[in-house]
Amino acid sequence: MATVNTSDKTWITNLPKVGIRPTIDGRYGGVRESLEGPVMTMAKNAAKLISENLKYPNGEPVECVVADTCIGNVAESAACAEKFDAENVGVSLTVTNCWCYGSETMDMDPLRPKAVWGFNGTERPGAVYLAAVLAGHSQKGLPAFGIYGRDVQDGGDDTIPDDVKEKVLRFAKAGLAVAMMKGKSYLSMGGVSMGIAGSIVDQNFFEDFLGMRVEAIDLSEFSRRLRDEVYDKDEYAQALAWVKENCPEGHDPNGPETTRSREQLDKEWETSVKMAMIARDLMYGNDKLAEMGRIEESRGHNAILSGFQGQRNWTDYCANGDFMEAISNSSFDWSGIRMPRLMATENDALNGVAMLFSYLLTNTPQVFADVRTYWSPDSIERVTGHKVDGVAAGGLIHLINSGSASLDGSGQQSVDGKPAMKPFWDITEADKEACLKATTWHPAVTEYFPGGGWSSKFTTKAGMPITMSRVNIVKGLGPVLQLAEGWTVELPDEVHAKLDDRTNNTWPTTWFAPRITGKGAFIDVYEVMAKWGANHGAFSYGHIGADLISLAAMLRIPVFMHNVEEADVYRPSAWSSFGTEGLEGADFRACETYGPIYG
Repeated sequence: MATVNTSDKTWITNLPKVGIRPTIDGRYGGVRESLEGPVMTMAKNAAKLISENLKYPNGEPVECVVADTCIGNVAESAACAEKFDAENVGVSLTVTNCWCYGSETMDMDPLRPKAVWGFNGTERPGAVYLAAVLAGHSQKGLPAFGIYGRDVQDGGDDTIPDDVKEKVLRFAKAGLAVAMMKGKSYLSMGGVSMGIAGSIVDQNFFEDFLGMRVEAIDLSEFSRRLRDEVYDKDEYAQALAWVKENCPEGHDPNGPETTRSREQLDKEWETSVKMAMIARDLMYGNDKLAEMGRIEESRGHNAILSGFQGQRNWTDYCANGDFMEAISNSSFDWSGIRMPRLMATENDALNGVAMLFSYLLTNTPQVFADVRTYWSPDSIERVTGHKVDGVAAGGLIHLINSGSASLDGSGQQSVDGKPAMKPFWDITEADKEACLKATTWHPAVTEYFPGGGWSSKFTTKAGMPITMSRVNIVKGLGPVLQLAEGWTVELPDEVHAKLDDRTNNTWPTTWFAPRITGKGAFIDVYEVMAKWGANHGAFSYGHIGADLISLAAMLRIPVFMHNVEEADVYRPSAWSSFGTEGLEGADFRACETYGPIYG
């Protein structure tokens, strides 16, 4: 039986709920009375669908709030809005199987993601209301997602068709992600790392597009807490003992003339463990610190996401952040199996945001990586003599980085016998042990990290469906999102070694084969690499590109590169009014027109 830790302090406070609004024809005298039962049943079925299929990041079922009455006029709309405000509703789904008064019954909250499900039936014109109210949303600048079943249902049929289920759940997942980010913080630990643009933290972006604040600390805060022992000493002893037992050391990549002494390596372990604890306390706070008289430090920064500068001001003299970042992003540590703590290496906040988007959509840990090298099939064969085939036939992208790759990224967990990364509540002790055993820890390369530290190494198992994504900011355009769905690949050991040894062979490696569609940036694997917008990317378990596209539309962030089938692209109904020559062009124009939600 897995030991799951649900007691740790996290960013989770009052989680947002999904509000269900049953709207109805306002005419009494037989019309409304005949519809009350079916409309309320439709609302309750939608709530049941959501609560039974979606969970919050802490593993609890998503809560739904249904309006007290059907909504047939503006007074009932106002009463519903008051209830939603009182019960922390962050997402709004309107449902109906009949005609309703559009402008009187629509949700007018400008900050709450919204969708309307109009029943496809012939007895009552739910589809007519859907079209009318979506037009009202568009005219008032309140874009909403439309949900309309492909097949006509009979009047007494209160089942939810599969295509409707898919859209309801996709909308709810994305809407909850928007709501969960609002009011939280990005904790910038340090400043700009080696001139990386993504670590030039753009506070306006976080505030205007995500509804988040940026909290910033200098890395001297780590030095102070290390010096003054501002951490739980009992937990530190437990953590260090756990590391010694569960983090096997691998070879030292430094030559004999630069190899550190055992005493020095042990000190680097001690510092690394303390840094992991300090980072968590900075993000979330720690009540134990208040008991120690450190009341201010016990509060934390309400951070849902953080980034650590590291290079070079910190790593030139102190242990790097590799262990801290890797173990934070993993679903387990000395406290047991737990929620991941999202932390971007090199303070690349924009790659961190990509991690955050995918995490909130999937509840699974994320892998931060350099998008390091495109290996063409010819290059692989020339260097190793091996001819790649299958999903790798077009070549591979080498994803590798010393820092934030969660240990879950090793692919040692499984779903239906296939490699996976799972929500923490589904992880078994065997899953955890397999990830730990697949990971070795190596003395940091002093060429990069003069201050030492420990870097993790694993090779991701083949056959895991993943989605790599990245947020970039372009001057004059603003934020844009790119993503690539594909699969992890394994190479024969001797082939992997020849390729891996050409870079740093003490860092985690994932061989990535994006799905090639023959269009745009996905003509071939080379184009994916050539058109990636920065040196970093983050990947999540599963093919979640369609979910990311819906989330980006809610946040008014256009998607400029993806390999999702057009039939699966789901955006607010108003997007179709911005041109028909291509979904992406319409996306850019719509996002520019509506602008950021909070800006």
